[in-house]
Amino acid sequence: MSRATYDVVVVGAGIVGAACAGELARRGLRVAVVERDCVGGGATAAGMGHIVVMSDSEAQFALTRYSQLLWLDLSPELPADVEYQQCGTIWVAEDEEEMAEVRRKEVFYRQRAVPVEVIDGTTLVRMEPNLRKGLAGGLLVPEDVVLYPPCAARCLMELAQAKGAELHLGLSVSHIGQGRVLAGSREFSAGTIVNATGAWASELTPEVEVTGRKGHLVITDRYPGFVGHALVELGYLKSVHSLTRDSVAFNVQPRITGQILVGSSRQYHAEAGSVDSEILSRMLRRAQQYMPSLGELSAIRSWTGHRAATPDRLPYIGPWPEDKTIFLATGHEGLGITTALGTGYLLADQLTGTKSRIPLEPYLPARIGTERIHA
Repeated sequence: MSRATYDVVVVGAGIVGAACAGELARRGLRVAVVERDCVGGGATAAGMGHIVVMSDSEAQFALTRYSQLLWLDLSPELPADVEYQQCGTIWVAEDEEEMAEVRRKEVFYRQRAVPVEVIDGTTLVRMEPNLRKGLAGGLLVPEDVVLYPPCAARCLMELAQAKGAELHLGLSVSHIGQGRVLAGSREFSAGTIVNATGAWASELTPEVEVTGRKGHLVITDRYPGFVGHALVELGYLKSVHSLTRDSVAFNVQPRITGQILVGSSRQYHAEAGSVDSEILSRMLRRAQQYMPSLGELSAIRSWTGHRAATPDRLPYIGPWPEDKTIFLATGHEGLGITTALGTGYLLADQLTGTKSRIPLEPYLPARIGTERIHA
């Protein structure tokens, strides 16, 4: 069995693993990345690519905003195929009850220096004429971004390799622990092993509480100008909060190509990767309730992915208490694209003894087993 030694071995080459590898290599550590398939597959390829600031909790806000600003700093280095586009998000309010939530979010964001603008129903129709008439308004968050996740992951991995990280594809890891990674006839040794395998993290690190939430996406043909912002219903937040019930919500995004990306859905206990026609139909009907003319467009592809969710909806970033050589970088669910860079920085801070810009404690795996009490 061949054996190689590194400072850190990252298992998983999705966007989170690539971001971790890049930041660790940038800080001078000798890094290897081991991946069974390709860079940017799995949950990354099933992500909408929304770099969005969220406000469910202080910890969620801190990580999403911190990471969003890191993406902004990195954006000049991103190649064209990453399709980085600062289109902004409009959180769409259906009625006056949801406008009250708009105003709550406005206060929350303004207190934390995030630019926002409350828009009324008339302005909403002017900004997005394909939305149905009669909606109450919304909240514009202009610094939110969309990008193409597989190419973003590839770019992050190339940046990591430029700093000396080694990439090993086509290796299925069967065991990690005590400074060893076993992958077929290969063995990797390292002082630190990063489990960045998303919904499959518990297969390599038992007792890690992650659940694979299945999500569906649809992409249309090219219709330039049909939608100008990422549009999300405020009811989306209710579907995120459900920990057991399948749900759908209106969530559409423009692409630089002129295509429209349509989501979103969440399913539990749905391990198959195939498209579920019933959930897909529910998701598209929901989208057409907000944007009726979507039904007139041609869809060219639909697909699914499994996103790693935790009981308290925060990722695990840090050391695994049962094995000091294992660090986790998983459990990001629908925010893995947004928080990839922030995760890489927080992980590297811990491994290099650097003071982090945001508190680490909410994301540490030591909380496992206590989330259900506080969720």
